[in-house]
Amino acid sequence: MNINNSNFASIDEMRHKINAAEQKTNQTASKTGEKTTTFGEVLQSTADRVRFSKHAARRLETRNISMTKEQQARLEEAVDQAEEKGMTESLVMVDDLAFILNVKNKTIVTAVNDTSNAVFTNIDGAIIN
Repeated sequence: MNINNSNFASIDEMRHKINAAEQKTNQTASKTGEKTTTFGEVLQSTADRVRFSKHAARRLETRNISMTKEQQARLEEAVDQAEEKGMTESLVMVDDLAFILNVKNKTIVTAVNDTSNAVFTNIDGAIIN
């Protein structure tokens, strides 16, 4: 149904076209045995992971900081805790490693492995994990 008398499709027409295309894709995938993944699922799985900024990645490399899978899991837990508490910039301690986390972007902005004389500013919370 074209309501606006122009050459543009209505919202309902576009929804119908999108649904038809998705059904066709799903039918093709089910015939070939492939598992389909929606854009939303891909976006959600990517959004759930913590990222490292270029600066933090460089710090990890130059300071020879490596993390075990268990430490990475604890870091990801800390991201969830920081979100739950409403933090924006937080210090996350995992064993002897310190990370500054931008909670909104789920991004580690810097990493430190020697905290003996460290001073951390512009944070609104700390998570010791």
